[in-house]
Amino acid sequence: MGKVLLNNVDHHDLRLIARGGHAYGDGVNQVLVYPTEFEVAAREFPILLRPDAEGRLRPVAVLGLERDDNLFLGPDGHWQSDYVPAVLQSRPFGIAAAGDGREIQILVDPDHPRLSRTAGEPLFLEHGGQAPALEAMLGTLRAVYVGNTLLDPLVEALAIAGLLRPFDIQLRAGPDRAYAISDAQTIDRERLAMLGGAELEALHRQGFLQSAFMLAASLGNMQRLVDRMAARLAGGVAA
Repeated sequence: MGKVLLNNVDHHDLRLIARGGHAYGDGVNQVLVYPTEFEVAAREFPILLRPDAEGRLRPVAVLGLERDDNLFLGPDGHWQSDYVPAVLQSRPFGIAAAGDGREIQILVDPDHPRLSRTAGEPLFLEHGGQAPALEAMLGTLRAVYVGNTLLDPLVEALAIAGLLRPFDIQLRAGPDRAYAISDAQTIDRERLAMLGGAELEALHRQGFLQSAFMLAASLGNMQRLVDRMAARLAGGVAA
């Protein structure tokens, strides 16, 4: 069916299944993240800038080292992280501007496996108001909507400041397991430390100075990713 406008008449009995898993589209090794979620995402995942299908640099959280392998999904389908990226949180919903461009519309795919008529948390209250599950989802959708408008300005600001550098690394999760990450960019820490007052002020005024520091700091999670893979290969439980 695809996405349709969410309403409390046709969808009065829809319920949201909150858990994650491969069946719900969470089995990915990287996912787009937005500047509006950098603060929380950077605590959990390495964030790199990689070209999308159209060649535009986009920030992505690295979730795994092999294709379609999310190291933060436990065997029970639950996320083993304190934060789930907004793109994955928001499924099966979408958000779009109305015709006047000032109001937003909530879209939903009623056939998505995360929605049910019998299981999960209700989207609407008995008399038609928004239930807590939908209220929480609206917050996530707003972060996606606003964050999407910031992607091009973010990359442009980082490039103008000379803060982007190629990222190419070999990671080892065991004596016979090596993984390469390439075709990516990251923040040049040395250049970031050398920015002058006018450059810092320009980034701050655009709202991207903190983003640059958070992107740089997120690389500290790369070793945690390797440790998760090594624990899996050893048959242990990832930390």
